[in-house]
Amino acid sequence: MDGHAAAPGAGTVLNALATGRGAAFALDFETAAHVELDGSGDIEGEIDGQPDADTELIECCVSLAVERWGDDPAATADLPAPESVGGTVRTESGVPTAAGLKSSSAAANATVLATADALGLAGIVDHEDACRIGVQAAREAGVTVTGAFDDASASMLGGLTVTDNTDDELLAREEVDWAVLVWTPPERAYSADADAERCARVAPMAELVEELALDGEYGTAMTLNGLAFSAALGFSADPAVEAMPHVEGVSLSGTGPSVVAVGDPEGLEAVEERWQERPGETLRTETRATGGRYL
Repeated sequence: MDGHAAAPGAGTVLNALATGRGAAFALDFETAAHVELDGSGDIEGEIDGQPDADTELIECCVSLAVERWGDDPAATADLPAPESVGGTVRTESGVPTAAGLKSSSAAANATVLATADALGLAGIVDHEDACRIGVQAAREAGVTVTGAFDDASASMLGGLTVTDNTDDELLAREEVDWAVLVWTPPERAYSADADAERCARVAPMAELVEELALDGEYGTAMTLNGLAFSAALGFSADPAVEAMPHVEGVSLSGTGPSVVAVGDPEGLEAVEERWQERPGETLRTETRATGGRYL
């Protein structure tokens, strides 16, 4: 009764902290999850390479997924009652953690799908339904302020999504095709620690970003978001300003500290030369039309 799945990280078009509405797009690096279910009654989590990491989120994902689907008539796993189901969950991440690249959403999505796989429901459960289970787990684990349905939906469904996080409603989804450059400085930032009250002050800018995103002006929306939320969250806008002449869009991703630029490879190459002079790491990747997948 084991299951395996993976889900990608994502970059930000619109941070949902100001208005509850957000937008994000899937990136081509991912987190994998491996779930084994038994009747022990306890769920134990492990994050590969991080022995002291908090595993509450992935443990909660397994618990909620079993509660949701454990007695589904289509499930093939022979399990005891959902409340007594236990097991183990282990994640392996290619998504930098606490960097604004949606590592928590990727881990949650991968874990929920891996649990579905362990239940014998791979290819049967609805991905949007599965995504909402991960969002519920993120709220219960306290790793997000807004619920992050924007980040989670981009990771689970692929492409670019625009959402209302207050109701976990998908407003729009579209596939985008960009080359991507990510710069991640040495410091880390945790979404749950973000100053939501300060972010609320840039709500007029966030509303404009939302309008642009719903009109398909993703690059402009992304850049405006980055300027507004860099100021609100106390990050320098210098990396974004350096990139603007060369790219279609550039933004602080999530609550930072990573900055993500999108466009064509030639423009990103010029930006990479500048960003590599900064402390931290740069990463070249691309957008991804597909989201969570079974392994």
